[in-house]
Amino acid sequence: MKILFIGDVVGAPGREMVQEYLPKLKEKHRPNMTIINGENAAAGKGITEKIYKQFLEWGAQVITMGNHMWDKKEIFEFIDEAKYMLRPANFPKGTPGKGLIFVNLNGVEVAVINLQGRTFLPAIDDPFTALDELIREAKKRTNIIFVDFHAEATSEKQALGWYADGRVSTVVGTHTHTQTADERILPGGTAYITDTGMTGPYDGILGVEREAVLKRFLTSMPVRFEIPKEGRKQLNGFIVTVDPKSGKASKAERILINDDHPYFG
Repeated sequence: MKILFIGDVVGAPGREMVQEYLPKLKEKHRPNMTIINGENAAAGKGITEKIYKQFLEWGAQVITMGNHMWDKKEIFEFIDEAKYMLRPANFPKGTPGKGLIFVNLNGVEVAVINLQGRTFLPAIDDPFTALDELIREAKKRTNIIFVDFHAEATSEKQALGWYADGRVSTVVGTHTHTQTADERILPGGTAYITDTGMTGPYDGILGVEREAVLKRFLTSMPVRFEIPKEGRKQLNGFIVTVDPKSGKASKAERILINDDHPYFG
């Protein structure tokens, strides 16, 4: 079984890359399942119902989120009906939405878990103990468990990867928007990458106009971050091959598409 993951989609440029390249990636890799991180999909912060439905129409089965989950207020109007959207499972009890979903693929179930880190991010519940409980719940139905860990600190992501090794199929890191080159299969059979990177503007800084970011660093003054409306774009992702019975990963591969790394189908 192959699972394709597309890293943080940022604004309209990111959505355009998904629309253009997801069919090509599906044709090349033949994934059984596609997961998209959409927490930056609406103008860089949050997601709308229209965008959520577009991702499903374009071929995704699950949309994961992160710390910008609530930035578009309309989320509260459709989150209960968004059956295929996850928010971090370690948000406090009573938070709307869900952090674990099961997807049935021709009789084979895949569990997808969304978690958020606590280092350099708002204080929420412990992702490590939350993962323990979620794994116990998922294992009642399937050995194929995919985790999107939305976190800032490299060390926290690596720690959760090792903590989950042998108990889940895949741990992908999201949030920092810069793809890491450390894809691997951990000794227990868990595919891992510290950060899958982002899908959106290629010549900005973390997906936003670089002039504003430079001004912030040069002056320490508050600035408004905008998503570039024109310019070159990129798509970052990850594809993993998993044994459907054991849930162990056998292959992990980064996907990087930009002008310096052109796509060859």
